[in-house]
Amino acid sequence: MEFFVSLPERRTPLVVEVPHAGLGVDPESLATLIAPANSLGRDADLYVDDLFADAPLSGAALLVAKQSRYVIDLNRGESDVDPYSVEGGSARPTPHGLIWRTTTEGQPALAAPLPRRELERRLDRYYRPYHARLAELLDERKREFGFAILLCAHSMPGRGRAGHRDAGRTRADIVPGSRGQTSASRAVIDCVDRAARESGFSVAHDDPYRGGFSTGHYGRPGEDLHAIQIEIARSRYMDETSLAKKPNEFQRMRDFARSLTARLAELELSSSAA
Repeated sequence: MEFFVSLPERRTPLVVEVPHAGLGVDPESLATLIAPANSLGRDADLYVDDLFADAPLSGAALLVAKQSRYVIDLNRGESDVDPYSVEGGSARPTPHGLIWRTTTEGQPALAAPLPRRELERRLDRYYRPYHARLAELLDERKREFGFAILLCAHSMPGRGRAGHRDAGRTRADIVPGSRGQTSASRAVIDCVDRAARESGFSVAHDDPYRGGFSTGHYGRPGEDLHAIQIEIARSRYMDETSLAKKPNEFQRMRDFARSLTARLAELELSSSAA
């Protein structure tokens, strides 16, 4: 299995997904990859799976992908493929679609556009099983509780890097992304905001990240499915050069993640909460 799921004995409406913490690259993908080795670590959401490892204590299901986003980006739509990344791709040219063709800082990641059959292999092995399981977890909770909450857990550089639209700018500690506050109810968004501020962290909604594919695809408050992305500044818990954890800061952030999931798990949302 290319992802793992941790399921609690006591269930709540909350599902936590971590799509970008993995570093795994299978041999077929490795044969096409020319990104520098340190980019696999610098462009991963390192340690986010560890930060949210306590989520099942709150009754949340925890879904974690094992492979690198350089194999396939699980937070992109299946059709988000341009012709410079995959032969026959038709999406608007982008270096960071379903298949990344450059690193965040603009270095080449692919030797050449992938053959379509290679994309299909990755979709069948990684992407489709992951999203099928995520949809199943959300459907189970909606049937049981009448609603479900998805927390999309990510991390980001503490300062915008070359290749980011906010290059050089220091970012907030916590960035909740809700597609302009449309992918989750006000209660869910406020819950994340309060948890971050009460833990002493600065917050900037939708800046510079508004939420990716999972937030937009699964976040349908009118259908009692609420999704919110959270980006955590890596500088708050790790050294972004050595990629090592900062032990004390890491524990503080893990405590925040545990508090946040506990609060979200306890929310009582009325049907079609807005």
